[in-house]
Amino acid sequence: MERGDTVAATARRLDTLDDLAARHGDRLWRARLDVTDTGSLREVVDRAFAELGRIDVVVSNAGYGLFGAAEELTDEQIDRQIATNLTASIQLARAVTPHLRGQGGGRIVQVASIGGQIAFPAMSLYHATKWGIEGFWESAAAELAPFGIGVTLVEPGVARTDFGTGAAVFGPPLPEYDDGPSGQLRRMLSGELPPLPAPGDPVKIAAAIIAAADDDKAPLRLTLGSDAHALGTAALRGRLDALEAGRDLAHSTDFAD
Repeated sequence: MERGDTVAATARRLDTLDDLAARHGDRLWRARLDVTDTGSLREVVDRAFAELGRIDVVVSNAGYGLFGAAEELTDEQIDRQIATNLTASIQLARAVTPHLRGQGGGRIVQVASIGGQIAFPAMSLYHATKWGIEGFWESAAAELAPFGIGVTLVEPGVARTDFGTGAAVFGPPLPEYDDGPSGQLRRMLSGELPPLPAPGDPVKIAAAIIAAADDDKAPLRLTLGSDAHALGTAALRGRLDALEAGRDLAHSTDFAD
């Protein structure tokens, strides 16, 4: 908004946007929204486009981390994680598509994670949602391209935010996992063990996202952070090597003709 843009912002608690409203006045349009309520999501999207006339960039940013071994997580935690990180992003895309198509184009920026290309233990449900949104957009981006709608998947690594502390949710601990990755992660995030390196600068990450939103030729995937680049490169090369190693077996299962 510092450069004069008008922004439509949503939050579960509108008071979290009070400081921005005080600074930017009418350039901040805001509405209360729980993204897991699909009916409300559609109503807010329709109202934003109706009142603002045109929205060029839609940022899908809702999400949080759920930590713990898969067995430790409750049914409710699993449902909430998928509803927030995956289903809500899909439903937002579906809600904004008719508006973007009708106005002749735009861009959807989906904040994903390098966790959609790699996986760590004790984060299985988080990774499931991030891998899921990668697959959704790999398909849907091609559907939207003919309408002038671009898609950018943002894949940051570990940044210096409160993602692993203030916004983290843990499954109820089981003693069987105390000495494994789940227990180690709990101790790390609680400060008992040294934290993971966090090279990502949130200000620089935000600037890179804004620059991509302004670029008509932005790539489908925007990998941000030296750790994200290194981890993603290693994971993709490892999978490619494994795929090549299985080439003869894959071909052997075809019909002989």
